[in-house]
Amino acid sequence: MSPFSVIIAADSKMGIGKGGQLPWHIPSDLKRFKQITTQTRSPDKMNMVIMGRKTWESLPERVSPLPGRLNCVITRKTELIFPEKVISASSLDEALMAARQSRNQSVENIFVIGGAQVYNLAINHRYCQKILWTHVHGDFDCDTRIDVDITNFSKLSESPTFNENNIRFHYIEYQRLSDIP
Repeated sequence: MSPFSVIIAADSKMGIGKGGQLPWHIPSDLKRFKQITTQTRSPDKMNMVIMGRKTWESLPERVSPLPGRLNCVITRKTELIFPEKVISASSLDEALMAARQSRNQSVENIFVIGGAQVYNLAINHRYCQKILWTHVHGDFDCDTRIDVDITNFSKLSESPTFNENNIRFHYIEYQRLSDIP
């Protein structure tokens, strides 16, 4: 298995989506997401993003698959057909094994990017090393929420509060307390 990070945005009631979309529009956070998930130290490598099927289906066509990243979709629907450079896996562990196989050749970092079921599995997974969390202030009446326990993580850094499109938010980076066994 390979260590990975989770990148997440949630409102004050742990909401992450509404009607299959983000319930807020924060361009600087989307830009940060793209920068974090595409930036590598080695020009010969790229990062992998792991997502659930519903997150995959919610991506706008113009950015599907997410460019500059190896996309991996977790789904139990084996009949689904994905574009040529998109990997499918039946579980988070299978996705991490695919990442490990690709890591020596092309993958530098691995990011889990949603949705709710995948976040819940990922944050509790022993190979989850970091959580990059955008805390969106307020209640956005989300219909998709996460229920995660971050007691095994400590806060590494916290940004000041920003305001964009009348939406207040800040970033916190968490690190797992114990090393991978």
